[in-house]
Amino acid sequence: MTGVTELGYVRFGVSDLSEWRAFAADLIGLEVGGEEADRLYLRSDQWHHRIILEQDGSDDLIGAGLRVAGPTEFADMQTMLRDAGIAFELADEATARERRVLALMTLADPAGTPIEIFHGPQVDSHRPFHPGRGMYGRFCTGGGGVGHMLIQCRDVQKTLDFYRVLGMRGSVEYRIPRPDGEAMEIGFVHCNDRDHTFAFGLPCRKQVDHLMLEVDNLDDVFFTYERISESQYPVVISPGKHANDHMFSFYCLSPSGFQIEIGYGGRPATHQSEYYTGDTYGHKFQPPGN
Repeated sequence: MTGVTELGYVRFGVSDLSEWRAFAADLIGLEVGGEEADRLYLRSDQWHHRIILEQDGSDDLIGAGLRVAGPTEFADMQTMLRDAGIAFELADEATARERRVLALMTLADPAGTPIEIFHGPQVDSHRPFHPGRGMYGRFCTGGGGVGHMLIQCRDVQKTLDFYRVLGMRGSVEYRIPRPDGEAMEIGFVHCNDRDHTFAFGLPCRKQVDHLMLEVDNLDDVFFTYERISESQYPVVISPGKHANDHMFSFYCLSPSGFQIEIGYGGRPATHQSEYYTGDTYGHKFQPPGN
């Protein structure tokens, strides 16, 4: 278990904390677990937080928290990174306390995606999870982590090589035909039974294109879809089913301009490579404003 085990948490820099507070709780169903002058902690289970929102105006990903099992694995990861020539910095105790973890190091992938490798998250089992609004079920986290993200990428192979150093597995899973006869390749990597932790290869204006949150009841996908459809936040990709992870989902725009995907029914990682040329059905792109 030397490699990373899950996407434990994510950090976003946002322009408007109050707007995000309402979006996350009233529309998506996340619990506001703590609030400070310039920071908001969001819960989707009994962890202290799964998402940190920080007032900084970037409206982008500022940290992807990848967990390792414990202090031994944390030390082993440092050795692996040094051997691979990947630069990292150990965070001080104050930063680790702010993230509610026992230890933390920071680094970046080949596209500059900010990575935080940690061990020992604060789990508040004395605080049952209470969704921000009614839900038919719960968010799927556990060993699969908070969800998955599509992140920026400049070179699919270099990105695959980087995440393999961290102990992840994966390869190209989509080859999307282009008008010029070539194919756009999309890579996926996973570190547990969730089909993927990161995807990359699609055009991405920000460090993050979307964060996927999975629910355990199909009604919650459609319930959220209805609430979003009646809000100011456009549905960017219509409901449909992915070919690789079998997830039924839709995508909406967040207050920061990147997307939130709400999904149900994702299959576990097969740990074997295969590729697709399109989704099973649905998932029609609907540009905002159209």
